[in-house]
Order: sequence, then C-alpha cells, then structure tokens
Amino acid sequence: MDLAEELEGTGVAHVPGVLSPEECAEVAALFDDDARFRSTVVMARHAFGEGTYRYFADPLPEVVQRLREEWYPPLAEVANAWAERLGERTYPPTLAELRAECAERGQRRPTPLLLRYGPGGHNRLHQDVYGDLTFPLQLLVMLSRPDVDFTGGESVFVEQVPRQQSRPVVVRPGQGDAVVFPVHHRPARGARGDHRRQLRHGVSAVHTGERFVLGIIFHDAP
Repeated sequence: MDLAEELEGTGVAHVPGVLSPEECAEVAALFDDDARFRSTVVMARHAFGEGTYRYFADPLPEVVQRLREEWYPPLAEVANAWAERLGERTYPPTLAELRAECAERGQRRPTPLLLRYGPGGHNRLHQDVYGDLTFPLQLLVMLSRPDVDFTGGESVFVEQVPRQQSRPVVVRPGQGDAVVFPVHHRPARGARGDHRRQLRHGVSAVHTGERFVLGIIFHDAP
C-alpha cells in the first residue's frame, strides 16, 4: 500500500525505517543543547498536557533538514491532490518555495520540534497550525524504543466524521519509524462527493521511562 492509499483509508500512514537507531540517538541527544533551539514549551504551564517540547532554531540539524527537504515533495503531491478534490489552494513543488511564501507572509521561524515525555507525560488532542499559511501534512519520527525505553505513550489520532461519532486511530511506531498525518483536515469520499474530515492528534500517558519524538512540520511560524 502506498502513502496516498494509506492516508485515504485511515487518515494516518505508518512508514517504517525512516531513521537508523544511531540517527535517532543523535537527534534525541540534542534535547539538552540550548544552542540548537529557539523556544521551549513546558506543556503543563499551558494545559497542553505533561512534557516538554523545543522548537529547533535555524540552521536545523542536518538530519532534521534532510527529512524536511526529502519528505516535502512527495507530501506536496498528496496535498495538491487533496486540494483539487476540495477546491483549495495548491502548494509549490519544493520546500524552499514554500518557505519563501511563508516568509512573504511574516512566517519566518522554523517549526520542526523535539518532544520529551517522562512518566505521566501526555499530549492533549490538538492541531499544529501556525500563521495564515499551513501546509496540510506533517510527520512524527519515533526516536525511542517502545517497551524498552518507555511504556505507554501511544500516538492517538481522532477524526471527526460528519454526522457520526469521532473515530480514534492509535499507532505504535517503532524506533526510527515515521507517522504521516493531516495537520487539520483531509478529504473523504461520501455519497455526495468529497467532504472535509477534521483530525486532531495527541499522545496517551507514558507509564515508565522517557519517550523522545521528532516532529516535522513544513510551514514556518510567525
């Protein structure tokens, strides 16, 4: 099953083996290096959940920049197919062009982030929307080893289906695996054609250990 088909089915796509264990350890080890980050958010202070995340500063670490550049073109193809179905705007073929458009709108701060959860850590359901220009797909990369470095801490996605109760999707990516999902909504086929389904994402409670995750968001923030 290809990426577009998997997203069409559940709204979420699991992609194994995006980073090696060594690359995962390299990125996770950056968390305490203050010079690599532009902003830190302690989630409990804002009622976002329990844990800490940090936004990378420019220039991004090599592995983070590579993921952002390599993943953007195939996801832009999916995003533009979605846009055609929903009658929405399309997106340029390269990340550099998207970032240039973001800058024109005053969105100049990079949005890739590194998240750390300890025991009890969790993330309430939310959407990562920054500024007026929002690219409709993003991905997370699991840096820790489930059931070895931590227990619990599943990735949770809740899709709002019109005139029905919301549908949850739970994903347990392994170390180095990516999960691709919509930032806010996706198209879905219904009896009267395509409609929008809103999606929010979060993290269930970590029971033991530490869970590190890399988030790759493609649009920049104001």
